[in-house]
Amino acid sequence: MNNQPIRLNKFLAERLGLSRREADAAISDGHITIDDKPAKLGDRIDKNSKVCYNNKIVPFETEFSYIAFHKPIGYVCSRRAQGDAPTLYELLPSKFQHLKTVGRLDKDSSGLILLTNDGDFAFQMTHPKFRKNKVYEVELDRPLEPLHQQMISDYGVEIGDGVSKFKIIRDKICETSSEKRPEDGLENSYIVFLTEGRNRQIRRTFAALGYKVTKLHRIQFGKYELGDLKPGECDIIKP
Repeated sequence: MNNQPIRLNKFLAERLGLSRREADAAISDGHITIDDKPAKLGDRIDKNSKVCYNNKIVPFETEFSYIAFHKPIGYVCSRRAQGDAPTLYELLPSKFQHLKTVGRLDKDSSGLILLTNDGDFAFQMTHPKFRKNKVYEVELDRPLEPLHQQMISDYGVEIGDGVSKFKIIRDKICETSSEKRPEDGLENSYIVFLTEGRNRQIRRTFAALGYKVTKLHRIQFGKYELGDLKPGECDIIKP
């Protein structure tokens, strides 16, 4: 990196794995100093500046890491266990345990989670303006009525914090299976394409129409795919 001045909140986001909003909050709350003086919103720094977060120096040069992880069902994405639910950090190698998740999957969901210490990367992957496509395998407790599928895909469904709208197609396994049996649940299987990321959005959308999601498994996030990663495994990726 050259010695051109950069905005403090951008620097903190990249070095600490924070969002820009979290970086601004850290500055406003007095957690950041520049050359032993309290930092202010809008400050700029260069490599000669001594930036501290809670009295610990934040190095100007750092090495970023990016990994894909297959989250199993039953694990939460926070650093702390929630009740009896363990955290996915218990499954990560120690060298990756400082990384932060890029978005989340709820405890009852599985599949692809990205982790990084690059806040700028996390911001670009999760902010709605970038419209990163996320793909999920979804199973419902009963087949989705064609009218309801059209409602979700074409008009959206009100779920309390706004209208939820996403594309739904039948799972190709369902369409190609020559031995479909009711007990397989194949007739209830769908692929969902989502560009938003509201809390439990897919589950709440189907619930608003009287369905229960019995499986929610993310297989793609932006250009990154789950591939052959087994539950609990991780792999290094390139940004």
